[in-house]
Amino acid sequence: MFETLVVAATLVFACACRTFAHPAIRKVGALAVVGATFLVGYFASGGQAAWGAAAAAGWFLLPWLDLLTRIRGLRLPLDKKLRASFPPGPDTFPQLRGFTGAVEDAGFEHVSDSGWEWDGMEQFVRFFYDEGSKAQATINLNRQRHVAFAYMSISSRTDDGKVWTTWNYPFGYSMRIVPELEINRARGARSFAELADSHRQFLARHGIADVHLQPADPEQLSALMEREMRAQVDHNLDRGLIKLSGNGTFRYSWRGLVYLWLQSVKDMVRLS
Repeated sequence: MFETLVVAATLVFACACRTFAHPAIRKVGALAVVGATFLVGYFASGGQAAWGAAAAAGWFLLPWLDLLTRIRGLRLPLDKKLRASFPPGPDTFPQLRGFTGAVEDAGFEHVSDSGWEWDGMEQFVRFFYDEGSKAQATINLNRQRHVAFAYMSISSRTDDGKVWTTWNYPFGYSMRIVPELEINRARGARSFAELADSHRQFLARHGIADVHLQPADPEQLSALMEREMRAQVDHNLDRGLIKLSGNGTFRYSWRGLVYLWLQSVKDMVRLS
């Protein structure tokens, strides 16, 4: 009875912490859930700490269920071909209109809408360009099964061939970033104006002046993205995270699955 009360009290404490908006308190609640799981394994094994630790570790092994049952059999195209696309409706992407207005208010011009589909996965990209800052902006919607998330990005290209990107992509990335791409993660940006401000500070921190910036052809932004996505695929093929699977496709290797698992664990800790 005592053991049950201790576990129950820990879970009540965890639930109470999770009701707070402050991220630090919410993380304490998540740790309390892991602690309660440890206690269940500990008490059920008659006081064996190793069994408690194994039970708690189960939370961090959960991503392997999806990795082994779905991701391992996934085949993805080497070349993602973006095509002109109609924007998603308000039921699918209700924030699109507001996001578009915010980007245009920052001085960017709407250039085009593109999309990509493959085996139940969909990506919509709205491209913008600002001739004054020589910067590209995008609004992105990624959908897979019943999961969807949106994010925005701003990119600047410099005369040394590098691309400097600021985005609020919410998760760890599924591939290693190519050396020519520098990422500034601004997950806390609450508006496009804050994202743009973070991008300006990002360039300033690295000594990127206007003279270093290279213009892009607004009509070729989707083609540029296609080439950059292919370069990333080639980079990860070289690193061994993915391997060719025939018919113009690739799949994740065991090294790649471990990489995805580590990214998932990082997201669990950060988002808890």
